[in-house]
Amino acid sequence: MIAGLQCVVLDCSDPAGLAEFYQSLLGGTVNQQDRRWAVGDDWATLHTSSGLVFAFQRSVDYRPPLWSDPARPQQFHMDFGVADLDQAQEQVLAMGATVLDDGPERRSWRIYADPAGHPFCLVRH
Repeated sequence: MIAGLQCVVLDCSDPAGLAEFYQSLLGGTVNQQDRRWAVGDDWATLHTSSGLVFAFQRSVDYRPPLWSDPARPQQFHMDFGVADLDQAQEQVLAMGATVLDDGPERRSWRIYADPAGHPFCLVRH
């Protein structure tokens, strides 16, 4: 092994707002003291109970990915396991997510965008 994953960093226009969105989805602590990162207007963190840390970095000219548009591809996305897909969908939509694809063939997973436009999936486990 060469390295260990410390953090997943997402560009956005509103670091604090996106940190709160993911806190509502995953739990954890926003802007927990951590010598590795200084938080402020341009940087927020979320320390999850699993130990994974997300960071949200302000990008002045942030342009979100556009679902199914190769000119602005998603580049990566995250999958989150849920017990009840319909209930989880209601919750993430209430938190500010938008549906990207929940077609009838998607019985065990659905695709959304967070408030900054990053795609993510809810997957029934």
